[in-house]
Amino acid sequence: MVKRIVRKFVPESLINRYHYVLARAAAVLYRHPSNELVVIGVTGTNGKSSTTEFIGRMLEHAGARVGWTGTASFKIAELEWTNDQKMTMLGRFKTQKILRDMVKAGCTYAIIETSSQGISQSRHVGINYDVVVFTNLTPEHIEAHGGFENYKHAKKQLFVHTKHSRRKKIQGHVFEKTAVVNMMSPYASEFLAVGLDRSFGFGIDGLIFEPTEERPLSIVPVLAEDVVYAPDSIGFVLNRLHFDIPLVGRFYLENVLAAISVCRALGLDWEAIRDAVAHLETIPGRFERIEEGQSFSVVVDYAYEPAALNAIYDTVKLFAHKKIIHVVGSAGGGRDVARRAILGRMSAEMDDVVIVTNEDPYDDDPQMIIDQVADAAVEAGKKEGIDLFRVLDRGEAIEKAVMLAMPGDLVLITGKGCEPVMAVADGKKIPWDDRVAARNALHKRLQAV
Repeated sequence: MVKRIVRKFVPESLINRYHYVLARAAAVLYRHPSNELVVIGVTGTNGKSSTTEFIGRMLEHAGARVGWTGTASFKIAELEWTNDQKMTMLGRFKTQKILRDMVKAGCTYAIIETSSQGISQSRHVGINYDVVVFTNLTPEHIEAHGGFENYKHAKKQLFVHTKHSRRKKIQGHVFEKTAVVNMMSPYASEFLAVGLDRSFGFGIDGLIFEPTEERPLSIVPVLAEDVVYAPDSIGFVLNRLHFDIPLVGRFYLENVLAAISVCRALGLDWEAIRDAVAHLETIPGRFERIEEGQSFSVVVDYAYEPAALNAIYDTVKLFAHKKIIHVVGSAGGGRDVARRAILGRMSAEMDDVVIVTNEDPYDDDPQMIIDQVADAAVEAGKKEGIDLFRVLDRGEAIEKAVMLAMPGDLVLITGKGCEPVMAVADGKKIPWDDRVAARNALHKRLQAV
């Protein structure tokens, strides 16, 4: 509420200057820790958290000490903990402190999940990035940025910022500024056109956009060929080597290819990369299967916007299931209100049973949000009390989904993933975990048998 009042009465130019000065002050206070680390920034609409963690896990598997900050978790060498801040990119002082702590812990690499909101508030200022990754771009967070072009511009600023940051020398090696770009995005050329020292382009054979004159001729390709999706793994050929990753879905493959590109840019050899990839595990809360011996599937995923949800539906097609029973909601706090109706229509079209519930209402009326999602589902053909239910309490909604499930069905719980809190009114955060709620519901059902 206070932030909204400030934005209304204080000129935007003054607010921007305030953010910039704070970021510079934070870097000075902590003695510019990013100058002592190889810093990798990951930006995009979807896939940032998984890509961030995959890069870190692969570098760690190769023997490096790493740290990261992201939506799902934080890591400083051996210390790792869940992000309960409801922020992808922490404030300037917290970020600089974590980077300094990484230096103290002997880390060589720092991976920073860098959001458009963080960039627009200058939280990236004072951080000397070496490698920047663009995962993808879809029309989300539009209300926060005042339009898609502004949103895209914010993402590109990470690349511009990196281009104008000085090269650093660490352990005797001078690191060139490097772009890693998803060549399956129609906006790839715009990010490549920023013109960093080197450019790596990743993608899946047959799905990349054809090169144009705007794109640098010196792109290093990381192209997956002969891709085979299985119910519990993905196989593909890269650089004439066969790779197997114990993950499911194209969205995971794209994230892994981004991580492979970063590792190649940092000098890892192909055999080390292949070995690291084979040891990757599902990211908590990202298409995470909950198994308690039940006769149906339960999956928890962070997907909270249309593009990410579409990726989940594509992945679901890879394994056998009967009905899809979907627990879905949408966030409050002024977050892309138009998304609510879209999610309602998508769920109505793709799911057999839709249970609309509370997610992160912030100061908004949670029942109003539920109704906006559910009303769109009704317009798309769902029937109240038959294949559409409105359940205010999220725990009860998950329990209802589990109780409705029959052998072979899929219970899909989206919107929060591994988040350990729910954001409610007056800036409060209450403990919450969809995975715990799902397990509790499963135990209750199994005990009743």
